[in-house]
Amino acid sequence: MDPTTDNAPDAADPAAALASLEALRAEIAKAVVGQDAAVTGLVVALLCRGHVLLEGVPGVAKTLLVRALAAGLDLGTKRVQFTPDLMPSDVTGSLVYDARTAEFSFQPGPVFTHLLLADEINRTPPKTQSSLLEAMEERQVTVDGTGRPLPDPFLVIATQNPVEYEGTYPLPEAQLDRFLLKLTVPLPTRDEEIAVVSRHAGGFDPRDLRAAGVRPVTGPEQLRAARHAVARTTVSPEVAAYVVDLCRATRESPSLSLGVSPRGATALLSTARAWAWLTGRDYVIPDDVKALALPTLRHRVQLRPEAEMEGVTADSVVNSVLTHVPVPR
Repeated sequence: MDPTTDNAPDAADPAAALASLEALRAEIAKAVVGQDAAVTGLVVALLCRGHVLLEGVPGVAKTLLVRALAAGLDLGTKRVQFTPDLMPSDVTGSLVYDARTAEFSFQPGPVFTHLLLADEINRTPPKTQSSLLEAMEERQVTVDGTGRPLPDPFLVIATQNPVEYEGTYPLPEAQLDRFLLKLTVPLPTRDEEIAVVSRHAGGFDPRDLRAAGVRPVTGPEQLRAARHAVARTTVSPEVAAYVVDLCRATRESPSLSLGVSPRGATALLSTARAWAWLTGRDYVIPDDVKALALPTLRHRVQLRPEAEMEGVTADSVVNSVLTHVPVPR
């Protein structure tokens, strides 16, 4: 924790942990105008030990958003710029021969950190994209048959441009399913864009977040307390069944060739619990499930080609499912 931070919250107190997460949102707002939904999604992912995929056109502050989050956390952070010539070993690390000892030693890659920013992940080929699969699922990296654990907490936040843009490689389904949330970062409203331009006119430098006043306000202890509180959030059998019914309905949609897997159902339950706790409740209601359904499920379905030609989107299919599946009372 930054020594200049006053009134540091009690790490064992869930209420203090919640206050520290609210302070984190305020720190991010010092650098990023708007994008409240994306900020909320990042906080939910922190609580759920999940990874996040941020999608948006170039220039909407995707990278700045992640850097501001990292600056507000007292955690180790590294960034990898994904390019067409990036190799898997550039991410995970490799064995290097040491002539002095006549032995090979492991040199860790940037993945050995608490928060990894995988910038423009869809600009590198699938071979390099898949280098993160084991790290994201198992929280370890295997090199030369030896598994090496990653720090705890470990979070991958990847940014990508829409797949229609030149020079992009669509992420494989197995990789997409490893992301807890897919958050879209839209273009700002007129008022938000005026605020952005005004900040820059006043001297704001996005490359120097410390000068903008962004300071670490929460760390591993607060995250552990918050996660324990989320784990105690009650889920009734009716709400659990509602989550399952939503996911099963996607598998029956005529617009989809691939519906949501059981992993997606457990992910939706997890994000709904985190959202319920963030809103001040120790139990989950159907509205919590609805609030997180789009970002949790949109990347876990695959449209049929004929549906895409008709203008159907993953979001419209998920919204249709939310409309037609009966909500428990």
